[in-house]
Amino acid sequence: MLFEDLELHLLGGLTTCLLGPSGVGKSSLLRLLAGLGPTPTAGSLSCDDGRPLAGRTAYMDQRDLLLPWLSGHDNVTLGARLRGETPDRARADELLARVGLGDRHQDRPATLSGGMRQRLALARTLMEDRPIVLMDEPFSSLDVLTRLLLQDLAAELLAERTVLLVTHDPMEALRLGHRIFVMSGSPALLGAPLEPAGAPPRDAAQVSRSDAYRDLLARLGVGGSP
Repeated sequence: MLFEDLELHLLGGLTTCLLGPSGVGKSSLLRLLAGLGPTPTAGSLSCDDGRPLAGRTAYMDQRDLLLPWLSGHDNVTLGARLRGETPDRARADELLARVGLGDRHQDRPATLSGGMRQRLALARTLMEDRPIVLMDEPFSSLDVLTRLLLQDLAAELLAERTVLLVTHDPMEALRLGHRIFVMSGSPALLGAPLEPAGAPPRDAAQVSRSDAYRDLLARLGVGGSP
């Protein structure tokens, strides 16, 4: 059994980060919330307003999952076209400009760098315009500098949305998270949330020297007990 008596409450308009060892169930939980996993045999997923999660979430995988035969613009508007809707081309152009790809909107993914592809995937996620955004290690494959830049961009563009970000990077969690949970055990359980001071995105140099960083490492089993 992967989960038993697991309770996670996401506060609206804030970014919640989820860390823990590989295989503990972080991605499985994210996929359940996104409606991509098998139907739970027990328990429930709900919003405080009583409305279902279905149709209210956008999901961003750690892989960019771009379709190689489509242009950047067509990748960003793919969701609407698959649903038989008329894409909002003006919004797509705006998002491409915000992620710094306004002049590359006709390029196919193979011509873009890894950082550009992740920016394109972020624009595609935002194009869905959902109040809840689920992200599974979306920046893990990037070099450090590009990762920091995209973290800043994500914090800006996802402000006031309800975000659940799965990551293995304590620094990323402390830069972006309003609340941080560590998942551990089998069945998996969540520890008490860590709530860093200040608003995201936090300065990486300050985060690395903070008490919150040492606390989070301890919760992850690095450097002793919390």
